[in-house]
Amino acid sequence: MELMVLLNALVTRLLFVLHSLIGVWRVTAVKKEPKYWLLALLNLLLCLETGLTLKFKQGRGYKWFSPAIFLYLICTVPSLWLLEIHHGTQYCGNEPGAVQVNVSNQDFNQSRDSSHGSEGTDHHIIQTAKVFVNQLSTICETVWTLALHQTFLLLLVVGRWLLPIGVEITRDQLSQLLLMFVGTAADILEFASETLDIEDVRKNYVLINAILAVWTWSMLQFPLDLAVQHIGCKPTASTRRIPSLLLCRYSAELWNIGVSLFIQDGPFFIVRSILMGHFRIFNQMLVFFTAKNILVVTLQLYRLAVITLDFRATVLQKSRKGEVSCCPCEPYEASTHTTTDQNTEMREFVAFPPKEESQALSEDQ
Repeated sequence: MELMVLLNALVTRLLFVLHSLIGVWRVTAVKKEPKYWLLALLNLLLCLETGLTLKFKQGRGYKWFSPAIFLYLICTVPSLWLLEIHHGTQYCGNEPGAVQVNVSNQDFNQSRDSSHGSEGTDHHIIQTAKVFVNQLSTICETVWTLALHQTFLLLLVVGRWLLPIGVEITRDQLSQLLLMFVGTAADILEFASETLDIEDVRKNYVLINAILAVWTWSMLQFPLDLAVQHIGCKPTASTRRIPSLLLCRYSAELWNIGVSLFIQDGPFFIVRSILMGHFRIFNQMLVFFTAKNILVVTLQLYRLAVITLDFRATVLQKSRKGEVSCCPCEPYEASTHTTTDQNTEMREFVAFPPKEESQALSEDQ
């Protein structure tokens, strides 16, 4: 096993576990109940996946799916749910730099003075760490929750970049996937922060759960790599059907359209429309992003229509020439076999007619 592959696999999963534990710590500190530390046991699944991946895949990824990203979602999403549902009323000052001044000057000086008569540098480091943790605990809950949301989405992108890729995905495809994930993460963060920060939404427990459910549903696209990979097609009988040929040729494009319509922009548009239409909640950003979702959904439907019409025209043109292409990478391989087999059967039928017809011809002669 290559050293860099092993290092990337272990470091990335260690970052996932560390971030998940920070989320569990915040939930325990907010709820004031140690039982929430049981959420940390979810990281055992990630540890198990790490061992299995190192043993059977030599640290490399799988085709079309990343178990590490999926288990990271399982470990972190419950903590963010609890923090958003709790949404403490702790006051947040308008000057975030004030907390940094207190941490860097007053408290550190106190820790340095208290450590002069102690055992030395080690005790000083411990005291400094305690002071730093205590100061972090004084930061208001809304700032903590937003920071966890932001770092969560950043780690999903960076972690997918650091995780060793499998043999099925190229670096060019990975770069395209990462660029898509950056835009997707920005949209998801905006949806969660913009809708949950509305005061009328915070008063409705059902709305909070609905928004978090849609947010969780949108996160499920991160473990999948179908957006940049085409499904391989074989010259079988099933690939002669029009839907199978369409899926085979435009699998990545159709996946992107499906994600936008059913996982991201479509559900986001439905939630925002309900907020404005049923609950009469209006603000400038909500109206703007609703219009943006409408535009994206319309463009995706237009893209789907263009792909369908283009594919239909291509199939009709090929069928007239006796060729039917399946995959863009191998446009004539499957069609050649199919056409050749059909032509061979036709020649055999003409050259060797059925027995009944041959007997009738011999009697006439």
